[in-house]
Amino acid sequence: MSKANGMNYAPQGKPRPVVSQGEFIFAAMSLDHGHIYGMCNGLREAGGTLKWVYDPDPAKVEVFCRAYPEVQIALSQEQILQDPEVQLVAAAAVTNERGPLGVKVMQHGKHYFTDKAPFTTLDQLADAKQTASETGKKYSVYYSERLHVESAEFAGQLIKDGAIGRVLQVIGLGPHRLNAHMRPEWFFQKEKYGGILCDIGSHQIEQFLYYAGVKDAKVQGSKVANYNNKQYPELEDYGDATLIGDNGATNYFRVDWFTPDGLSTWGDGRTMILGTNGYIELRKYVDIARSNTGDHLFLVNGEGEHKIEVKDQVGFPYFGALILDILNGTDLAMPQEHTFKAAELCLEAQRQAVKVE
Repeated sequence: MSKANGMNYAPQGKPRPVVSQGEFIFAAMSLDHGHIYGMCNGLREAGGTLKWVYDPDPAKVEVFCRAYPEVQIALSQEQILQDPEVQLVAAAAVTNERGPLGVKVMQHGKHYFTDKAPFTTLDQLADAKQTASETGKKYSVYYSERLHVESAEFAGQLIKDGAIGRVLQVIGLGPHRLNAHMRPEWFFQKEKYGGILCDIGSHQIEQFLYYAGVKDAKVQGSKVANYNNKQYPELEDYGDATLIGDNGATNYFRVDWFTPDGLSTWGDGRTMILGTNGYIELRKYVDIARSNTGDHLFLVNGEGEHKIEVKDQVGFPYFGALILDILNGTDLAMPQEHTFKAAELCLEAQRQAVKVE
């Protein structure tokens, strides 16, 4: 940690719960992806109360209840949607079902928090935009590779404080381990998962918009391939894209399913942010051959070279901010326009992608 010219590069500490027990009540449904646990953990740590869970698969519900023994099991979606106490529904449905479910939730007067990717088609996006506008309810998205990574959160704080000047470029690397034998059938069906740029590419585009302060962008080019998984003909195991933001900032990202078995975690996710006065590198989940823990942040600017260990230092303020937005009618945690723009751009990158192999 260091301090130079009045700029403090030390994390300021974890946020505390923003509400008391029972002040903010939410429910979980559609347990088709493990991200539902991260979503619920974040809301509970911010003070939210988890009241209900529903999924048509009793086995998924049983596992969920072991993690959250206080939760009540609903007999149907409608039991949750008709409960006036529930303010938000968190869901991790099959990807192409997320948009329609969100419309249904908002039409029942509740806010919606979905796993990424939030949509698989532009028509789903248009329906969600219209319903959010008509109902005044939030359509929030769990872009976990920024929202639930402490180094990613702290990088945003440093950029806002001017640590690297104006952001010119963001490079994102999002490798994942395939673990094909553990994946559900829908994971390999293009209509259901949407494609690799729609899916894990959504993280990368959201981070570009956030770090570079971009309101809109154009996809300059994108590519996808199935290099090594021909037994799953609809799977894309590689994708990349290049974007230019409305403020001149640029973005390149690569996503893939090629994490080797020898890596100590599921993926060596990295983000590199170039500014006029310095740069930041995030080694989010591992520092290979040095540390199998994550949240390593490297900062180089006019004050010198800094390595900042952020794990267990910053917390995840998004969740508390989302709760306060819902209670106070504000739009600070992640503006709705930003949420929808990230979704739109990943759909556009997927739509125009060149199929390499």
